[in-house]
Amino acid sequence: MDLRKLKTLIDLVETSGIAELEIQEGEERVRITRASAPAPAPLMLQPAAAQLPTPAAMASVPVTESADPPVDEGHAVKSPMVGTFYRSASPGAAPFVEVGDTVAQGDTLCIVEAMKLMNEIEADVGGTIKGILVENGQPVEFGQPLFLIA
Repeated sequence: MDLRKLKTLIDLVETSGIAELEIQEGEERVRITRASAPAPAPLMLQPAAAQLPTPAAMASVPVTESADPPVDEGHAVKSPMVGTFYRSASPGAAPFVEVGDTVAQGDTLCIVEAMKLMNEIEADVGGTIKGILVENGQPVEFGQPLFLIA
């Protein structure tokens, strides 16, 4: 099975929402399983009794619906796959882009490593990089915003 076909199958699993795909062609057999991120362990803090907030004080604390960065400042370039985000082609190389750089549609912005394959992520619009939303070497999820371009 060639590498292009394998990448196509991986993309199919990521975009379709199925959890597992198994294909057999002759003697070759491939099984692709989507690994869900483990749920974070609950953090239990027990403050001293004198530090407990009153119910009235708790009601005045604003509740944030999500921890996603604001994307209304421009176009969000999102990760097309689950993987590891890299800003440069190699550890010692300069990053592909910095905040304030002007990019054209099709320019390489970063690399997302998925299953030992390095996938270049290109700008889908032209403009100026307003924000880099992921740290180098951090895991990213499918659809997670990586860059803001205005």
